[in-house]
Amino acid sequence: MLIGSLIVRLMVNTAALLLAAMIVKSVDSGAVIIADWPSAILAALVYGLMNSLIRPLISMITCLLQLLTLGLFTLVINAGMLMVASAIAQATGIGFQVRDFGAAFITALLITIVSTVLTRLVK
Repeated sequence: MLIGSLIVRLMVNTAALLLAAMIVKSVDSGAVIIADWPSAILAALVYGLMNSLIRPLISMITCLLQLLTLGLFTLVINAGMLMVASAIAQATGIGFQVRDFGAAFITALLITIVSTVLTRLVK
């Protein structure tokens, strides 16, 4: 059951990443680059691992800042996680790249929205 749940979560994250990249790419063609389906799956896996392993620590460190901004700083953390995932993907040869922080911010916001909607549809 746990493996099935992880696979579903990976599929949702991959779809959210692809959809967000397509939306951002329609506005700015070079902002987010995903080479192919395997790259999208691997990028979603890297991003998911970043969010599950590193994000909780960063959230704890920035707890006061998140409280002061009523949680909006979480979007900055998500964008940072996406930038780090992009750097890891580039270093390992995965065809995934986010050009700058602005593109990462918009993409992370869209990933959050799409992932939330898709997760509710799947459950």
